[in-house]
Amino acid sequence: MSPEAVSVVLKRFETPDEVRVFEKGRFETVRLGSQVIGRARYEPGWKWSAHVGPGVGAGRCGVEHVGLVLSGVATVAFADGRVVELRPGSLFHVPAVPHDSWVVGDEPYVSLHFLGADSYAR
Repeated sequence: MSPEAVSVVLKRFETPDEVRVFEKGRFETVRLGSQVIGRARYEPGWKWSAHVGPGVGAGRCGVEHVGLVLSGVATVAFADGRVVELRPGSLFHVPAVPHDSWVVGDEPYVSLHFLGADSYAR
């Protein structure tokens, strides 16, 4: 294989390929080959149904997520009443079942998204 055929792509969230901004939050994406990785940053008081949902015309998020919490605490709440806390260091899978989410406490919430980033907040 020629050296030109073997390439390494390096990217950083400081220079994302796309930024989706909404009240009290932002979602940055980078493309690596066929993968889209996202970084969510939500301020205290952020809630999906209040700050993202109106912009996409939905009351709840229907995107499947696989990710890692870097800092802060957030919840995922389902229509059946289940509420799950996402804490730093947690790897999470949230199914494509309608859910709401919000930041808990006074610290910003930051997470990486390995699945669902391409269609989130659209």
